[in-house]
Amino acid sequence: MKLVVFGLTISSSWGNGHATLWRGLCRSLARQGHRVVFFEKDVPYYASSRDLFVIPNGELILYDSWDAIRDRARAELADADAAMVTSYCPDGIEATDLVLDTPRVVRTFYDLDTPVTFSKLQAKEPLTYIGSRGLGAFDLVLSYTGGGALDKLQSELGAQRVAPLYGHVDPDVHHPISPISHYISDLSYLGTYAADRQTALQRLFIDPAGMRPQRRFLIGGAQYPDDFPWQSNIHFVRHLPPSEHPAFFSSSRLTLNITRQAMAEMGWCPSGRLFEASACGVPVLSDDWEGLDSFFEPGSEILIARTTEDAVAALDLSDAELKRIARASRERTMAEHTSEHRARELEALLASASSPPPSTGRSTAMMEA
Repeated sequence: MKLVVFGLTISSSWGNGHATLWRGLCRSLARQGHRVVFFEKDVPYYASSRDLFVIPNGELILYDSWDAIRDRARAELADADAAMVTSYCPDGIEATDLVLDTPRVVRTFYDLDTPVTFSKLQAKEPLTYIGSRGLGAFDLVLSYTGGGALDKLQSELGAQRVAPLYGHVDPDVHHPISPISHYISDLSYLGTYAADRQTALQRLFIDPAGMRPQRRFLIGGAQYPDDFPWQSNIHFVRHLPPSEHPAFFSSSRLTLNITRQAMAEMGWCPSGRLFEASACGVPVLSDDWEGLDSFFEPGSEILIARTTEDAVAALDLSDAELKRIARASRERTMAEHTSEHRARELEALLASASSPPPSTGRSTAMMEA
């Protein structure tokens, strides 16, 4: 299969969650004998922090303007089996027009930012990646978010055939390694600063640090303001590339996951960091949201914290109990949430999309989480 993708970025992991996901998918698709051609607009922000230049068994095509690449894109689509436009593609509307005008390809849209898409629609903000026609002309619409988001993609954006394609982890990249001294912590948190996560971060990380001053807390991320409420036992490392994530997680006794507000409110939207941490063999403490229990079993594969007291109780668990949870979590991830699993799901979804969509609602298979 040849898949042509018009996306945000695969070449730079700086400040976005798309690149790591696409890298894992492309490696897994290549192992299955498939070829991916990825079109990425060469913008300065990502060019200055580029950390990937070659796609296994595929091609990365960087371009300056849509007009300059239109003919090349048309030529690549001519012998493609499937074509995909993703959310936040800078030329998503132009790419959509070209894809929808291409015969004999499975025409696909993948929204990796579904909660943000609907937040923008509700606020009547313009979308640069979905045109006025909505999504009704695509053969298949994929969403990083499941649950009710799939219904909204149909009812509000006209999608005919919808399915979730959730986050995942590449075990070749994320796996347990020996702890690194400057990453060692009792509780870690990896994430770019976001105002809509600050209340939860205060409740589940900063306040527990104050209650357990003898413990070491570590934040990894970027864009933290000068007035962030640091404490003497909260340490900080700046934005970490994916290559450093295994060391960060493997050096943590426990790591915290906090979900962006729009994702948590919509539910069924697991951050890739959940799977990364789990694959690295660290127990995860997470905020709660609808659908989380379909990815990990609370209490046995993941710990849930709603209050500061919940977070402190997790910190106070024995090493043996935390290691038991970490083992169970990693087993679940390796069994269900790897990039190879998602690549096979994508392969099956693209193969099935050549048949007519269900006449009413979603098929039973597509309603599964």
